[in-house]
Amino acid sequence: MRLSQLQKYIILVMLGERGAFKRDSLRVFYRQQKNKPSKKDQHSIISKSIERLINRELLVGYGRRTPKKWFIDEIRLTKKGQVIAKKLQGEQQVLPLRVRNNSKKK
Repeated sequence: MRLSQLQKYIILVMLGERGAFKRDSLRVFYRQQKNKPSKKDQHSIISKSIERLINRELLVGYGRRTPKKWFIDEIRLTKKGQVIAKKLQGEQQVLPLRVRNNSKKK
């Protein structure tokens, strides 16, 4: 399953939390970035990432519903999300190295 850097950040932050987590505190992710989107763009990007994680059944969202839109205030990690988060913690990038055979043939 492919996840964006923001989605990975959300899942890893949620792993350490008990219960629901306020979505407003996810803007910390953008403090670390060099090229920061505007506040409005940050809000929409975080919303879309949360909605996609909910669709993949990795998060549960708590909020309110209007006739046209959901407003998600808090999120919680599901069991499936916890498994993914634990894999992300131990995941290491594989480098495309070639193995040389230095032994000479006789």
